[in-house]
Amino acid sequence: MATGFVFHELYMWHNTWNWAQVFAPSLTIQPGEHAENPETKRRLRNLLEVSGLLDQLVPVKARYASEDEIARFHTRPYIARIKKLSAENGGEASPLTPFGRGSFEIGQLSAGGTMAAFDAVIEGRVKNAYALVRPPGHHAEADLGMGFCLFGNVVIAILHAQATHGLKRIATVDWDVHHGNGTQSAFYDRKDVLTISLHQDNLYPANSGGIEENGTGEGAGYNINLPLPPGCGDGAYITAFERVVIPALRRFKPELIAVPSGFDASGVDPLGRMMVTAEGYRRMTRLLMQAADELCGGRLVMSHEGGYSPMYVPYCGLAVLEELSGIRTHVEDPWAGPMSSWGQQDLQPHQLAAIERSEQLLANIR
Repeated sequence: MATGFVFHELYMWHNTWNWAQVFAPSLTIQPGEHAENPETKRRLRNLLEVSGLLDQLVPVKARYASEDEIARFHTRPYIARIKKLSAENGGEASPLTPFGRGSFEIGQLSAGGTMAAFDAVIEGRVKNAYALVRPPGHHAEADLGMGFCLFGNVVIAILHAQATHGLKRIATVDWDVHHGNGTQSAFYDRKDVLTISLHQDNLYPANSGGIEENGTGEGAGYNINLPLPPGCGDGAYITAFERVVIPALRRFKPELIAVPSGFDASGVDPLGRMMVTAEGYRRMTRLLMQAADELCGGRLVMSHEGGYSPMYVPYCGLAVLEELSGIRTHVEDPWAGPMSSWGQQDLQPHQLAAIERSEQLLANIR
């Protein structure tokens, strides 16, 4: 069975204004380009076309999520505020998250595109799927958009899968370099969704994503954070998957695995300090596919999150989609040679110690 692919040109029209990376222009900050701009996603889609892989993927048509569907997670006042600002001339969901006119509708399309990817996989039209959506979603909380995110795309899609398709147990594996605080907040007191986040320790949001954040009430034990020290490369990430992520999935036995897929843990990302290669993302994808085949009939859905290197995000994304589809193209990773020779790319003792601390949480999954 083939791999589904969601994309819509309107994703590229979400306007984050002329900020200087993450700062609003002022008399002391020259206008520039917001870190979350269309270029990384557009170049990923372009590389898929140039490689020939795009023709081998199954197009999955994005749709608009309704306000009722968004309200399964977000509060009505928050939805109304974003809708009102979007109908005027835009505004800010929070100090880091500007948006322009029409971004409410694009946000509906981003959440709906992720839902469409879920539908295609659950209904058996494709084996797995990748939603190249924008704006991202894993930082958005019920009443607050933050970290460039307006609506919680994966959260909304999970709640849709449960309400519409009757799925009982869904797992998320967030490999974005920043903590998936929004996804965590949505399911923190629930045991029917296992939330796992690998991220650079205390990068963003501040003081979020610690090991001690392990769920509460019925959800105690069902939220696992792996806060990794800066400088982790493929060695640490693959070990984290082998020692924590995959065993956690096996204990939980999900009916579907969802990945908030950010490529900002790559070795040349401007907003992270990790060293993961495109091959590292390929290997993590392979491990997830093997787990999905073993546990849930191969059901695996990825929804695009961060990643801010216009040059390298496309190669990381291509590696993931090659692995998902089982089709290798002629395109080679230009950074493969340099990154493989970087010092401390292999697992380091202090990285293993951090992974082992999170490994102790596996016993809490019942």
